[in-house]
Amino acid sequence: MANQKQLQPKLDNLTPRQIVAALDQYIIGQHAAKKSVAIALRNRWRRMNSDEEIREEIVPNNIILIGPTGVGKTEIARRLAKLAKAPFIKVEATKFTEVGYVGRDVESMIRDLTEIALNMVKLEMQQQVKPRAEEMVEERILDMLIPPLKKKRTGSAQSRPQNAGFNQTSVSSSASDGNFDPVSASDEELNERTREKFRQKLKNGELEDRKVEIDVKAGSGQTMQIFGPQGMEEMGMNLQDMLGNLMPQKTKKRQVKISEAREILFQEEAEKLIDQESAVQLALERVQSTGIVFLDEIDKIAGNSSGKGSGGPDVSRQGVQRDLLPIVEGSTVTTKYGMVKTDHILFIASGAFSVAKPSDLIPELQGRFPIRVEMDSLNEEDFYNILTAPQNALTKQYAAMLSSEGITLNFNDEALREIARIAAEVNREVENIGARRLHTILSTVLEELLYSVPDDISSGSIDIDKSYVAKQLDHIVKNKDMSQYIL
Repeated sequence: MANQKQLQPKLDNLTPRQIVAALDQYIIGQHAAKKSVAIALRNRWRRMNSDEEIREEIVPNNIILIGPTGVGKTEIARRLAKLAKAPFIKVEATKFTEVGYVGRDVESMIRDLTEIALNMVKLEMQQQVKPRAEEMVEERILDMLIPPLKKKRTGSAQSRPQNAGFNQTSVSSSASDGNFDPVSASDEELNERTREKFRQKLKNGELEDRKVEIDVKAGSGQTMQIFGPQGMEEMGMNLQDMLGNLMPQKTKKRQVKISEAREILFQEEAEKLIDQESAVQLALERVQSTGIVFLDEIDKIAGNSSGKGSGGPDVSRQGVQRDLLPIVEGSTVTTKYGMVKTDHILFIASGAFSVAKPSDLIPELQGRFPIRVEMDSLNEEDFYNILTAPQNALTKQYAAMLSSEGITLNFNDEALREIARIAAEVNREVENIGARRLHTILSTVLEELLYSVPDDISSGSIDIDKSYVAKQLDHIVKNKDMSQYIL
């Protein structure tokens, strides 16, 4: 049970209704899709807290999100994974090829997901060992600035060399510390006191811009990617690791600021303190219990249900579907960290299905995606809400960027309504690309302003109103031919 609590750090506090509320902060509308994914996410917690006798029998209900581009399919899955702190990977179904053809096989997505899970676990473990790692980093930087003296059995303070790893200012200032006498002090004592002074300077951030020389791992140079039959990619990885272990790791010296050296050395020290074997085991458990795979553009591998024209690319499309089937229904995939069972990985597929239909997928694969959710197309009111409500709204992003230049950017309500109206109109008359239309329209509206800052406008407050929006867009919107290329 302790492992399970580690795997799901937040889910035990989130009900399906709370999950939907959390998604509402970033995604407008699409309540049916949010409801389905919220139930799927909560069902994982329910499974992991159910009786052990039946726990392994409970499989996730995979989901297909159907809707045009730009309505929030990918964003829902991405935000869901962040909310659950679960390993998440987004893959395009079209990037895979059937086994036997040159390209990537479908099992590579599980291997990639395992890598992501391991990185997540290592980051969490780094936070646990952070205080100790920072102490070790501080010692290493001190050793570069003031190298510790080797103990000598002979010699005296009077035979001490003039530059013994400390400067005269440090020694003189330390003379005022109580009864300390720098003349009669030993080399070791002087060295230690100087190190302590520099240690304090490091803690106060006074030396962050000073440069030090550190050893960093040399780049591996050119890498070779292996394409071939199933499993050959993994063989290539293991071969690369094996050769890397046989040959000594090359390092090179770099002059960096102490602020940058802290980050590089922290990674090295934290890696030493982490229990690598435990990290791998926890990552494998996390992938198998909480992993989420988002299969985008699944409609592009749907074959022709009529059976005509079954040659050409249709062969590979249906082959990819057949290869996906065992992964989705539950199988064991070999990775360089161990075997990964996919029985309880949640698969969320999405596609516009403007040409093909979900029924064009092979029947076995259809059965593995029992939940189908139709996404709503976005209307003018949705566009207005997208511009105002989410925490990551485009208007807030542009305002944040210009604030770095000392400019305060404000959009009044009429301007936002006009932008939403134009977005809906262009989507209706040219091509429906959903909320992505707002990116093109806002960049066109603000193009002159972004170009003028900071050369012509270096400070102050700028208000965007309806007349400014109309001035920037009217000639484009009226010219339908031009709007096809610009908006």
